[in-house]
Amino acid sequence: MRCDYYDAGVCRSCSLMGVPYPRQLADKQAAVARLLAGPVPARAWVEPFHGPERAFRNKAKLVVGGRKGEPTFGILDGEGRGVDLRRCGLHEPGLREALLVLADLVAASGLTPYDVPRRQGELKHLVVTRSPDDELMVRLVLRSPGQLRRVHELLPELLTALPTTRVVSVNLQPEHKAVLEGAEEVVLTADDTLPMRVNGIRLHLRPQSFFQTNTPVAAGLYRQARDWARGEDADEEPRSVVDLYCGVGGFALHLAGEGREVLGVESAPEAVRSARTSADELGLDPARVGFETGDATAYLQEGRTTVPDLVVVNPPRRGIGPLAAQLEASGVRRVLYSSCNARTLADDLAAMPSMQVRRARLFDMFPQTRHHEVLVDLVRRRAPAGRDRRRGGALT
Repeated sequence: MRCDYYDAGVCRSCSLMGVPYPRQLADKQAAVARLLAGPVPARAWVEPFHGPERAFRNKAKLVVGGRKGEPTFGILDGEGRGVDLRRCGLHEPGLREALLVLADLVAASGLTPYDVPRRQGELKHLVVTRSPDDELMVRLVLRSPGQLRRVHELLPELLTALPTTRVVSVNLQPEHKAVLEGAEEVVLTADDTLPMRVNGIRLHLRPQSFFQTNTPVAAGLYRQARDWARGEDADEEPRSVVDLYCGVGGFALHLAGEGREVLGVESAPEAVRSARTSADELGLDPARVGFETGDATAYLQEGRTTVPDLVVVNPPRRGIGPLAAQLEASGVRRVLYSSCNARTLADDLAAMPSMQVRRARLFDMFPQTRHHEVLVDLVRRRAPAGRDRRRGGALT
């Protein structure tokens, strides 16, 4: 892939730009395998999964710079000045076209870009997500509610120019620091979720929800987890599954059915609401498939009478920390661990010596960069001493 922004030296975010993609993939696989060489034997690796090397991002997070009437949408340079990247070749075609329309609309709206060096202005970021059905979620991050009126006035024109827009919201981020968004979100449309259809399942994204930025590779990740969850023989077929850090329910909903009890645990209440909406649309029995708001690290505390057959974890970059020791002591027979940081994954696997990595696979969510996603299938070598493990029963 070639990029005019990269060649001109105005953006170097894609550190592997210009490297042939097969070499990128091979080097990334080798680097991840080195980091995980202790707990993951070479024979456990499955061929990497990848999608297209360009036009794969379903989400654009653009810093707004420049000046009123002539904003830039992209990043800031070393002096805090705006660098326009609205034609970035990583964005999906439909997203890229929408950004060009939005850029013109925002430029004409009278909204003043936030000037970082001077700490003046209002509009900080433009965040746009596109679904596989070409629907959009548009978010404007403002410094204060003072310019909400201008966004309300912009809304009819925006919906006319981009009629597939499903959700429009304003996020308020009053602090002067390198944080994308604040806690307060004002939704301006009747709909407050963007359906993301993945493998026939409609996941619902609210404005502050997390979702992988590469839809085809995310779909592959969920399919792989569903296939590996079945195990290698009938005795490994899980009757009970707990998905910790479940987010909007991607893994849990792909593992539902087949007579299983599935419980998703997530700290963000809005994500739990989204997961429940998807489960309802699928007609899943709430007595067997449920989602609850809670701390993932607290779920497997001592005192639970029932231990699930399979635990899925998909933590942030910091890994699962103390949860690793809890899993080690829990008696859980199998774990599927999806990680975006092989270094913390290696630490967490070291804290679970009773769990053996049977299979591992790299999922290239972020071509042109060194970022990675790894899924590992863990099976217990032996039961932890003194643990009475019971199968089945309610998970709550």
